[in-house]
Amino acid sequence: MKILRIYTDGACSGNQNEENIGGWGAVLEYGDSKKELKGSMLNTTNNRMELTAVIEAFKALNRENLTIEVFSDSSYVMNCFREKWYESWEKNGWKNSQKKDVENQDLWKELLQLVRKHSVTFYRVKGHVNLNSKTLDLDKLYQKFLEWNTSKFSYEDFKYVTTMNNRADELCNIAMDEIRPSEC
Repeated sequence: MKILRIYTDGACSGNQNEENIGGWGAVLEYGDSKKELKGSMLNTTNNRMELTAVIEAFKALNRENLTIEVFSDSSYVMNCFREKWYESWEKNGWKNSQKKDVENQDLWKELLQLVRKHSVTFYRVKGHVNLNSKTLDLDKLYQKFLEWNTSKFSYEDFKYVTTMNNRADELCNIAMDEIRPSEC
């Protein structure tokens, strides 16, 4: 059985400021085929860009009932699915545990609708890892990766997933640069 792998990242330059630039990137991988997606938006947040990356990856699919693995460095996205926050949100009328409206519920609702068309497993990745760093303890990062996920991943898998997450991050930055105002 072939598995579709999706690697996503979102970013926001000037997050929490009124005027900022956000970007998202995704890499879809199915067998030997790869597709890269990217986009940007003004006046957004990092969390909205993280969600948008996953949404846009799923919207690019032309079939349903696929087996999908999603890799992201967003604890916001990963924790929602892995800890099933959305079940409580839906049950409580899209209110969080503090009885406040769930943030970004428009995007969460869209993403849930897309995810439910497939069999999806979410995996957490450490973001912004320079695999060529001489000072980084990759063995320690690999152990953390296994702790977050499962022992089904080899060390080589870990390095590959990290490389793909870095590519999704690069796509975010490319997208943000495309709409960044040029300096005079």
